[in-house]
Amino acid sequence: MADTIFTKIIAKEIPANIVYEDDRCLAFHDVAPQAPTHVLIIPKKEIESIDQLADQDSELLGHLWIVIRDIARELGLEEGYRVVLNCGREGGQSVDHLHFHLLGGRSMGWPPG
Repeated sequence: MADTIFTKIIAKEIPANIVYEDDRCLAFHDVAPQAPTHVLIIPKKEIESIDQLADQDSELLGHLWIVIRDIARELGLEEGYRVVLNCGREGGQSVDHLHFHLLGGRSMGWPPG
């Protein structure tokens, strides 16, 4: 997998407004927010997209969901929030590194996109 902006953020080569970090993942505010709260949650393991997940990544995915829940609570999104995962160009994925968007702080419309 080629270096992406996310691998450079993980390596601390590019600064980010980090809200959470552990040995398996990193979460930081999006530089082009689409909602008052817009945090990206990424695994430190290089996984291009959901299509490239291996069966053994299930524990990592469970961890990411728990981190998302905890960040939403910490950021005061008790009125609700949306979690988005894009896959592939037609799905809206712009960085080839698995990442979740945590969006909140406003009412979300439906259908999205």
